[in-house]
Amino acid sequence: MVIVQCAVIFAFLALGEIVVWFTGIPVPSSIIGMLLLTAALQAKVIDLRHVAGVADFLVKNLGFFFVPAGVALMGYFNILRDQWLPIIGASALSTVVVLWVTGQLHQISRKYLSRHADNRK
Repeated sequence: MVIVQCAVIFAFLALGEIVVWFTGIPVPSSIIGMLLLTAALQAKVIDLRHVAGVADFLVKNLGFFFVPAGVALMGYFNILRDQWLPIIGASALSTVVVLWVTGQLHQISRKYLSRHADNRK
């Protein structure tokens, strides 16, 4: 079953590559593939059991995939040392902005959904 699950995930990755190759859109093919997989799961074209085991394994070991990026950062340690304040400032500011926007969108969606639910009654 693991081979089938890997095959489904790799098929959608390949589909994402094909979409990017034909359209030339500036979005990583892996993102396109995962969006297509999500759409297929939502549309019930693909059953969750066809990807659940491998997906759970990948999510549990997600930190492992950041090791190469972290090691690559060490090659730029002199830049990081010289620019630590702007990096920390941009990270903090962007975190606050993302939290604020997410909160606002959540509140808007809750109001919309509660009105929509009231109109159904």
